[in-house]
Amino acid sequence: MDAHSEPAGRPAVPPNQIRGWRGTAACRVVGISYRQLDYWARTGLVEPSIRRASGSGSNRLYSFRDIIVLKVIKRLLDAGVSLQNIRKAVEALRSRGVKDLAEITLMSDGSTVYECRSAGEVIDLLRGGQGVFGIAVRTTVTEVMGRLATLPGEAPVKTPTRLHPPEQTKGHHTGTVPGRRRTAS
Repeated sequence: MDAHSEPAGRPAVPPNQIRGWRGTAACRVVGISYRQLDYWARTGLVEPSIRRASGSGSNRLYSFRDIIVLKVIKRLLDAGVSLQNIRKAVEALRSRGVKDLAEITLMSDGSTVYECRSAGEVIDLLRGGQGVFGIAVRTTVTEVMGRLATLPGEAPVKTPTRLHPPEQTKGHHTGTVPGRRRTAS
């Protein structure tokens, strides 16, 4: 990851004009211990891009982008992704030539890490860059509504439902007509 690389269209900032932050400041912003930060730097997960340690007592300087990457790693850890899987994901991105991790979108379900390149392209970084597909349900709803609007629909057929069976008279007719009074004979 190169802190001096800029997005397309922007000139690189000269190294003598880049502001850096010491490890203690990076730890406070990211929410990790100095021991974690030191371990990540020594193992190459996130090395400070402005100034690396050069012996006992020297201070590393982290760029703004380094701190962004540290925060992303912390969020992945908080989401339940193991440091081993985070390391694999970062290495997969680096091996594909992704220099600036701060410029991409990562997603996780807690067990794996995905790179989201666009709304329709998601890559599983832990399974060798295997593509994963997503279904945009809102788009599907709109598409189905549009297609159904051109087709004839049918109203549901109502079937009579009776809660109680009709009362039946046993054997004789009372001679009453609904709505009329009975007259005495």
